Amino acid sequence: MKVFVTGTDGYIGAVLAPALLADGHQVIGFDTGYYRSGWLFTDPAYLPRGPESVCGDVRRVTPDMLEGVDAVVHMAELSNDPLGESNRGVTFDINHRGSLALAEAAREAGVPRFIYTSSCSVYGVADEDIVDETSRVNPQTAYAECKVAVERDVGAMAEPGFSPVFLRNATAYGASPRMRFDIVLNNLAGLAWTTGKIAMISDGSPWRPIVHIEDIGAAVRQCLAAPVEAIHNEIFNVGSSAENYRIREIAEIVQEVFPECELTFGPSGGDNRSYRVSFDKIASRLPGFSCRWTARDGAQQLRRVFERIAMTAADFEAPAYTRLKCLKQLIATGQIDEDYYWAA
Repeated sequence: MKVFVTGTDGYIGAVLAPALLADGHQVIGFDTGYYRSGWLFTDPAYLPRGPESVCGDVRRVTPDMLEGVDAVVHMAELSNDPLGESNRGVTFDINHRGSLALAEAAREAGVPRFIYTSSCSVYGVADEDIVDETSRVNPQTAYAECKVAVERDVGAMAEPGFSPVFLRNATAYGASPRMRFDIVLNNLAGLAWTTGKIAMISDGSPWRPIVHIEDIGAAVRQCLAAPVEAIHNEIFNVGSSAENYRIREIAEIVQEVFPECELTFGPSGGDNRSYRVSFDKIASRLPGFSCRWTARDGAQQLRRVFERIAMTAADFEAPAYTRLKCLKQLIATGQIDEDYYWAA
């Protein structure tokens, strides 16, 4: 297929785009380039022939840019809760209105498949012991609210010839050249390696499902390969039911992989977001999909990378690997404006 992928210079995109090329797809990469300064390590697995690349903003995509495209894979949004809360207006402009404009452009251009990477954060504070795709959503942040709004509004656009599918990813982890250290397992592993100490500021009692970025990529790849009737206007939680953990359990797994690290916990925290998620639907209804990675595998992978590159505290703390730090730096230096457009 000819696949238009937004966010190819991002954390997941840097791993997904080479995998799509290896599958034989023609990939057009599309990215604003906010995080292009960050490249933590080089791995031959992520360096096949590069995708065609376009630097642009999803708020300015037009139908002519998507002519002849067979599928859009949309990942390019402001990508976590702290960043989303830092400027709620811009978050809704990019994550909701920008995503909706991209979907409208895709439908007008005759693109038959639209794969949207949503998030299990839409469940927020769950009122069921285990939630699934039929459960009530309860978003607690601008980031999660936008995910719900995009699912609703793009879902309403579904019709013969335009098949959106919504992948509610669990919290991501794992090694990527375009690394992120502002997500839980990656952050804890980085702290363990660079400081020898994980000092939790809470008791770590909230539940979170986690999923490796290669398994997220596998879900995208299967949505491209699946019969259209299997994915038409469907929502899939992406992950494994066995990979639901309390935050403290993730910290304990990291400590097992970094045994020289000291682990301490704090009092009950103020973050009330907690959800355990069922992934039975994707396992049974998306042909060919299964998760290969576990949290322990991911922590071990990160340790191997840190050892190989002799990662320093300066690497770990670099703005390029923390989304909110990076955007604040770009604004402070006048490279992007307050609406997150590149300066002229």
